[in-house]
Amino acid sequence: MPIEPPATGWVFPDVEERRPRGSTRGRDEPLDDLVGVGADLEPGTLLAAYRRGLFPMPAQDGSRSLLWWSPVERGVLPLDGLRVSRSLRSSVRRMEVRVDTAFDEVVAACADPGRDGAWIDDRIVRAYTALRELGWAHSVESWRDGELVGGLYGVAIGGLFAGESMFHRVTDASKVALVALVELLRDEHAGSRLLDVQWRTDHLASLGVEEVPRSAYLRMLRDALAVPLPRAFA
Repeated sequence: MPIEPPATGWVFPDVEERRPRGSTRGRDEPLDDLVGVGADLEPGTLLAAYRRGLFPMPAQDGSRSLLWWSPVERGVLPLDGLRVSRSLRSSVRRMEVRVDTAFDEVVAACADPGRDGAWIDDRIVRAYTALRELGWAHSVESWRDGELVGGLYGVAIGGLFAGESMFHRVTDASKVALVALVELLRDEHAGSRLLDVQWRTDHLASLGVEEVPRSAYLRMLRDALAVPLPRAFA
């Protein structure tokens, strides 16, 4: 079982209360995806953030500021909504999937500064490695002929799996890992589990990722946190 770290000393905003300046239409109109700046990346801080619907990403303006996000429209993958093409099914049959056997290598591949849109810096690597050592962060890996060819990593808290990043070195390898992750989450608690991918992109939409309003995401999150970890991550 994961080890609970010391509690954070930081206070995160209640993103459910955020709404546009001057709005009179109610609580479920958030102000912006960006909800905070600063704090730290200690394990207790990260877990507190995920439990409140936030996640960190460093600023990309050279300042190295730590930014905290809670998207107005959150990308989630319904476990019964994954789209698996015929070619992807073929790739699944050709690859072996492993869990938590190469976490450091997966994070290093995701952090490759040569990748388009690279955002994972040394602070992020250290922070999620620390979460892994406490049992909160996990990798799902695609292997072919004994070689790591793709994978993803994220944070598992109860029924929440917060996907952070994925990579591939051969066609479909990251998608194979995603297919495997969905299968790991499909158990007797599948109806309450939440696979969070942060933002919907065209690529993720082709796999079945949908957008939900922040208020709906927070309700889903509360339900997810109330169920136990999947067996693969317990």
